Amino acid sequence: MSLKMSLTSNSKFRGVDILLTSPWPKDVWNYGNAPTDVDVKTCGSALVANLAAILKPRYQFSALQGENYERLPYRNHVVLQENAQHVSRFIALASVGNPGKKKYIYAFSIVPISLMESAELVKQPLDVTENPYRKSGRDTKKTSGSKALEEEEASQQFFFDLSRQQGKKRHPGGRDGQTAKQPKKHPQPTGPCWFCLASLEVEKHLVVSIGEHCYVALAKGGLTSDHVLILPIGHYQAMVDLSSEVVEECEKYKASLKKFYKSKGKRYVMFERNYRSQHLQLQVVPVPLSCCTTEDLKETFISQAEEQNIELLEIPEHTDIKQIVQPGTPYFYVELDNGEKLFHRIKKNFPLQFGREVLASEAILNMPTRADWKACTMSRDEEESLAKSFRKDFEPFDFSLQD
Repeated sequence: MSLKMSLTSNSKFRGVDILLTSPWPKDVWNYGNAPTDVDVKTCGSALVANLAAILKPRYQFSALQGENYERLPYRNHVVLQENAQHVSRFIALASVGNPGKKKYIYAFSIVPISLMESAELVKQPLDVTENPYRKSGRDTKKTSGSKALEEEEASQQFFFDLSRQQGKKRHPGGRDGQTAKQPKKHPQPTGPCWFCLASLEVEKHLVVSIGEHCYVALAKGGLTSDHVLILPIGHYQAMVDLSSEVVEECEKYKASLKKFYKSKGKRYVMFERNYRSQHLQLQVVPVPLSCCTTEDLKETFISQAEEQNIELLEIPEHTDIKQIVQPGTPYFYVELDNGEKLFHRIKKNFPLQFGREVLASEAILNMPTRADWKACTMSRDEEESLAKSFRKDFEPFDFSLQD
């Protein structure tokens, strides 16, 4: 109560940017996507729900349940009855190092409310839902039940329970005398890997650029002579597994390749198939500007996916793939040169050459015989010549060579 009063008593109060609570707010799933791994009948605190309804956090994070759940954004106003307000997002994170590899880290950037223009602040995303707390009367105008809620949960002090003895002695070896956990080691391949740069299996004559965490290589049996792969130097299976520094360098390579292809009168298409693959391969295929527009590329991917009963969905522009899929989940991902992204969660029997088949189709590159990389192999001398030529042309755009 004191927290709410200290903030809402200010006439200029518009909400808070970030709210951290241990328990989930009760009924947060109303009108939205329901969590799959918690009991909605017993999960959540009515007090925390009331707090969230009053403070209107742009982001609320909770972790008590040890499960990952990201609710669709919800409104903080009644349409056509109240002035538009910003939306709120609730994100529950799983336990660190959980065996199911569920998401326990959430990366995002945010401009504080105090620095945002009102028009920008109140923009409503396409997937916004109604306020989950209005169903039970817990909105910003209905605060009379606060005292009853506090009495209802008086015995459940989530941050410091006065009814229990506090300050349990911690043994030097770890919690309750247990041996402290060792730091999580970087994953290693279970067998020979064709793409770990230190591996003997890597065809190093195809490598055209090496950074600190990633490298670029010509695709073996590429669709075109300038079809390349962005790969992590260490062993990672998918984009969702990458550490922040690897992601950052991967983005630098994307930007460099975009400028390079643009100088050649081409736009790029990037795709990843995290299915029946051991090491991340971000395929980067250039397409002549005269061939088709970015919109044509997107429509071709979607239409050919529908023909094969593949649900290829658009991802919001500023949404990271780590926000929508857990490590270990098979998926297919496309990124276009204008930032638009398409995503498919693979369940079974996904065509391994789907990305190449779409790009090789008559609607785009019109080279259907090159859909399978095995039909496009060249001699080692030819590959070395192509790599040398690409390396020379790419050098002015290669950030790894710049001071």
